[in-house]
Formats: sequence, structure tokens, C-alpha cells
Amino acid sequence: MHLDPFELHRPESVDETLELARRYAGSFDYLAGGTDLLPNYKMHLNLRPHLIALEDVGELRGHSLDRIGAMTRLADLERDPEFLRSYPAIAEAVREVATPLVRASGTLGGNLFLETRCFFFNQSYFWRQSLGFCMKADGDQCHVVPQKEKCYATFSGDLAPALMVLDAEAEIRGPGGARRVPIGELYDGAGDGIRRTRLAPGELLVAVHLPASARRRRSTYRKLRVRPSFDFPELGVAAAGRWEGDRLEELSLAAGGLETYPRRFDALTSPLLGAPLTDTKIEEVASKLRGLVRPVHNTFLAPDYRKKMAGVFTRRALAGIRPGATA
Repeated sequence: MHLDPFELHRPESVDETLELARRYAGSFDYLAGGTDLLPNYKMHLNLRPHLIALEDVGELRGHSLDRIGAMTRLADLERDPEFLRSYPAIAEAVREVATPLVRASGTLGGNLFLETRCFFFNQSYFWRQSLGFCMKADGDQCHVVPQKEKCYATFSGDLAPALMVLDAEAEIRGPGGARRVPIGELYDGAGDGIRRTRLAPGELLVAVHLPASARRRRSTYRKLRVRPSFDFPELGVAAAGRWEGDRLEELSLAAGGLETYPRRFDALTSPLLGAPLTDTKIEEVASKLRGLVRPVHNTFLAPDYRKKMAGVFTRRALAGIRPGATA
């Protein structure tokens, strides 16, 4: 495998980056850590003639307890003990991303915008050519669910569910100025699966902001994968809650790795507020979530097993954030 030629651009400010995005609209990719994009380029997956490298854009770097720049390396978060103590769900999600070598290059923004994955997409050009290309790259039909309207490749990031349950917001800059939206609103769950986000053309993720209230919540992230040392999630469940005594005051739950986008399940958690989180209520939530998710056969583990384990991991996550829980 090799990289085909492309033109590399190295802007030094957000404004310069956005100008390049305007100039090369439709023919560029942003290059963050490159741990996902460059292997896909080597597989000849959706190549673009221009790459806009974000390494030198200072406004995208650095982190504090309140703000994480989009180009912050995951390893930098992993080495910050105060940050890890403040946000257990993010700490667990970061540690579950691939390997130390990947985390040394991989970035927050890159993980939030990882390309969705599928058996029929993440293959060499010759493999895909021999089968018949899919609608996500070079073809016009989905091999997982045979039709030509929607791609079912699976969202494969770890950090989105953890950030979603902490009410994190994405800071976005673009031709129309700056705006902030909840992390979950970055993703287009109702679309065709090819357009994965709701970012407008030319927009750029600058940073993620965490509210001070998130540091008062108990939180966790639980991940299922085939090889614990490396793999993308077959599913990931995050939960966060705050109690007054034994009474539940706040609760949020999100899952990724099961569908084309990460989902937060407020309709399941809102009815639980104001009372203790009992084993019975946890089981009810786990059962309902299991019934809502719709994994398909495009990863290593069978859909029925992933669906069942979504309930198991939800039960473990919710039990794990109760006061007095040790794991």
C-alpha cells in the first residue's frame, strides 16, 4: 500500500485554515493526527487532492479542565492526573483508544470525527474491486443492507459518548462565524450515512468545552472490543450521574459503536430522577436500550450479540456510577 500524491497545506491560524477550506471546497480533507485518515488513504478510500494539516494552528491546541483544543493529543490528556480525576468517563475512554503509540498522535477532534467503519469499506482497493464497490466509496449500493439509499457503516469513536453524558459542547468556526452546540448535535443520525456530521461546508471544530457541573458527576465509560489491546469499539456505553444522598438528581446515558452515530438516551433516564437508582430500574433501562439500538452485521461480532451486550454494558455502567460503587 502507498499514498498517492496530494498537496499538503500547513496553515498557522484558524482564519487561514478556513480560507483554505473555502478555496478547496469539496476537494480536501483536514489532517489531524492522521491515525485514521492516512491508513484509509493508503487503501485508496475517498482520496482528496488536498490535505489541510492542522498541526501548526495554535488555537486548536492545549487543554484545561474547561476546554480541550481539537488538536490536543490523547496522550496529553492521559498524562494529566487532575484532568483524569475530574472526568472519569473521559479518562476511561481515552485509555481505551487503540495503543499508546496511536494515542501519542491521535487527537480529540480526530476521534470525534473518525470515519465510520464497515467490513466492506475498510479493505484494500483490489479487495473492494473484486467484490463490487460499496456506496461509501466508488460504488452505489450497500452490501450490508442491500439497497442504494443509506450507508450502514458504524460510528467507531470512543470519546463522543463520554463527552455527551457530561454535557460537553463543541466550539465550531466557519464562514458564518463561531457557534457552540452539544456534542451529540455534531452527528447526522437521520441522514444517508455518508454525510456523517451536521457541520456546514467549510466549518472547523476548534475545541470542546466542559461545564463546571460535569466535575461534580460520577461517570464511567465501558467498551466492548475483540482485542482489548487495540480494536475499535464493538460498542461503547457512557453514563454520568449526580446524587443528593440516595436520590438521583442528574443522569445521562449514551452509546456508540452500534449504529452510524452515537446516541444519548435522555428519554430513558429522565423518568428516573428524584428517586434512588435501584437494581430494578437499572435493569429496565438496560432492557429498553437494548430494544432501541439497531446494530447490523458489518463488524466482527454478530448484531444479536452486540445488541445483547449493549444491555449488559448499560447495566454495568449505571451500577458503576452509584454512590459506593467500586467499579
